Amino acid sequence: MGQLVNGVWQDTWYDTKSTGGKFVRSTAGFRNWITPDGAPGPSGDGGFAAESGRYHLYVSYACPWAHRTLIFRAIKGLEPHIGVSVVHPDMLSDGWSFADDWPGATGDPINGAAFVRDLYVKARPDVSGRATVPVLWDKARGTIVSNESSEIIRMFNSAFNGLTGNTQDFWPEELRAEIEEVNARIYDTLNNGVYKSGFATTQAAYDEAVGALFETMDWLEDRLSRRRFLVGNSITEADWRLLPTLLRFDPVYHLHFKCNRNRLIDFPNLWAYTRELYQYPGVRGTVNFDHIVRHYHYSHESINPHRIIPINPVLDFDAPHGRDQLAA
Repeated sequence: MGQLVNGVWQDTWYDTKSTGGKFVRSTAGFRNWITPDGAPGPSGDGGFAAESGRYHLYVSYACPWAHRTLIFRAIKGLEPHIGVSVVHPDMLSDGWSFADDWPGATGDPINGAAFVRDLYVKARPDVSGRATVPVLWDKARGTIVSNESSEIIRMFNSAFNGLTGNTQDFWPEELRAEIEEVNARIYDTLNNGVYKSGFATTQAAYDEAVGALFETMDWLEDRLSRRRFLVGNSITEADWRLLPTLLRFDPVYHLHFKCNRNRLIDFPNLWAYTRELYQYPGVRGTVNFDHIVRHYHYSHESINPHRIIPINPVLDFDAPHGRDQLAA
């Protein structure tokens, strides 16, 4: 996966030599917000009003950060209002591609781009940084609204309520402080921790990352033994941010990223919790294990140089979860 430097593509991998073998994720470069009336959000520029058909979401089914935006698009009733395009699962020297010769890959009917990087250059010709997904695109202004998934899901949570009539709130004000605290630990040690483990290039960096990862999984297993969801009495943003990582754990992270002290299915409460969230209306349709398994094992040549695709375990995400009676 390369990067753009002043609008020019360079095929360079992450530099771990300067960080002692540690993987350090880049920050998002587009941080505008869709709001009900187009008023400025917490960052970026204003002028992005919530309108049906105006915005388009570019995603990878494989990417967990893009996956969380697909989940919110589904559960908040936004599918009729926000279109979606899906990249090819193989991310090679040109980055994410809009080749459509793989089941589920759609091409780019909005801009006719060949690669995701083309969207970044169209939005900002001198852009520098990684050309990542998700990309939330404004068709009216021909630019990127945001490429920060944590902020896109908060837009989807509330900005379009007046259009959809769906007022379910996954970021309730009274729980925000606790949600933020839980999010911070899970992001650092688990959502991003699997990458810090898998992309580490020294033993010390790997040991530090994978140790923190399983400390958090143990913590989650204990927390979910006593409560149905992570925060409060119902599903919140914290649960939806965790789910994409859990869904990928046994098919990808356990083997490919060497997160192999335990499997997800070795944690009875976490595994049942994962099944409950997967079975939530609309969520199942956002999951594509074919893209997930293909992407990681084929795209990361430095980890899997022969690009062998493993057969993987057969997991029944539709099995009864039995968590209905657990106190939230």
